[in-house]
Amino acid sequence: MKPKIFENKTKELIDNLKGICANYGLGNDGNEFKIITQSFLYKFINDKFLYEIKKLDKNLKNDQNLEKKISEITSKEYELLLLRLPPNSVKLYKEHFLGTLYNEQNSNNFAKIFDDTFRSISILNNDIFSVKTNTGSKVILFDELSTFISDTSQRDDFCRALVNQLVNFNFETFFELTFDFYSVIFEYLIQDYNKDGGDKYAEYYTPYSISKIMAEILVAEKTSNVSCYDPAAGSGTLLMNLAQKIGTEKCSIYSQDISQKSSSMLRLNLILNNLVHSIQNIVKGNTLLDPYHKENNKIRKFDYIVSNPPFKVDFSSYRNELDTKENAERFFAGVPNITKKDKSQMSIYPLFLQHLLFSLSKKGLAAVVVPTGFISDTKKIFQKIKKKIVDEKILKAVVSMPGNIFANTPTNITILFLDKNLTDDKIVLIDASKKGFSENSGKKKRTYLSKDDEKLIIDTVKKQQTINKFSIIVSTKQIQEEEYSLSAIQYFDQKINFIEMTHEEFKIQVNNEKSKLSKNFEESEIVKKSINEILNKFDEQL
Repeated sequence: MKPKIFENKTKELIDNLKGICANYGLGNDGNEFKIITQSFLYKFINDKFLYEIKKLDKNLKNDQNLEKKISEITSKEYELLLLRLPPNSVKLYKEHFLGTLYNEQNSNNFAKIFDDTFRSISILNNDIFSVKTNTGSKVILFDELSTFISDTSQRDDFCRALVNQLVNFNFETFFELTFDFYSVIFEYLIQDYNKDGGDKYAEYYTPYSISKIMAEILVAEKTSNVSCYDPAAGSGTLLMNLAQKIGTEKCSIYSQDISQKSSSMLRLNLILNNLVHSIQNIVKGNTLLDPYHKENNKIRKFDYIVSNPPFKVDFSSYRNELDTKENAERFFAGVPNITKKDKSQMSIYPLFLQHLLFSLSKKGLAAVVVPTGFISDTKKIFQKIKKKIVDEKILKAVVSMPGNIFANTPTNITILFLDKNLTDDKIVLIDASKKGFSENSGKKKRTYLSKDDEKLIIDTVKKQQTINKFSIIVSTKQIQEEEYSLSAIQYFDQKINFIEMTHEEFKIQVNNEKSKLSKNFEESEIVKKSINEILNKFDEQL
């Protein structure tokens, strides 16, 4: 089957599962996400298990009724078959098969059989497929889905409807497809459950083009046995792209996120992308307050770090717990104060940026998304962070993106690329704010980068190119002289046309000009004082 046809059929399955939820009063319900993703995942691992079994036994490879054939195998033979599976494969008993559930639909209390099956699979695979929390407890693979139906008389029919929808679909062709296919399906699967990301840590889905650009620039050469980390992983888009670029068998994924929903999304993403071996490194918890990943009781250092952290979150309840002597080295630039008015607008991303820098290995590479306002902001904390990455010569590139590139925020974003192994003093500054094209996405307009836009950005950074009104190469000294502004347009030799500027660009330019004026005023005061001292000495000699 052609990938596009299979993609459409997979999307149809997802839509049909959503339809079942709507028919039973769970459309747009908080539990709909669990029902859709877990039903999808159950079918996926059922088919993946049978796919792996076929590879172990030639007699089963071409059998048209594989589940029936396996059911005829003795218990001892079946146990031996399970032992031969790859170490990170899901394991199922015969009673776990979807076909078994389908054949038991007429049983009394079918909902209990359905839930018991899901619970049993979770227990059997708990060591590999459970997500950990900060406290060490585990979030199991499946919930008891029938319990989300409040009317107990409808639970049997609800579970039957799910089974009947799943039994007519087969994922086997899926296992031979590429990452591009996985990413499209995953985005479609979670798109309706990704709309409250602004309230929690990074639950939103980073656009594929942004993820691709970050991975392509970070992984410039072949590598192996490396660690990849995201301190605010969300659904794991950035990590998936990075792992695919490196090679899923050549890296281990580590992450932490405060949201259980995000951690469940990431687990699903890892399973779809053949990264099951890293599920044990996925942690639900507060990265800033209680970073989980450590070595010798110290925060672990990672080879690659990618992150799209939340920009503004109310962290007033634990702000003072971060601002301690123990955290002084990690949060070297300081902890933002609690705002007097809207606490939800407290800037939390500077803390993630500092944590990221602290977690980077001696030769580590990183790419992090920040609001574009950061690159010209002169507040103390922002200046200290920029001073560190510039003075220590770990800033490789700065890429400012067009507005509306994220579905759920109008905030303009910029990507910082960091490299602790730089051998030259060249920093690439890119203003890509005019790139991309707009399309309507629901009631909002979204900006999308074309393939040519993506290639231009990637090539410009890799080849360190200067392109008129798009990119410029600057030195550490130049940035220091400009008060650590990382805005490309400040360094372009061009007339400023305020009429053609976006609101965000105008704010950046105003901040740049304010910074220049402030510097000039300071210098003029020094000159004035020096002249007065000379004149005073001259008067004394008369």
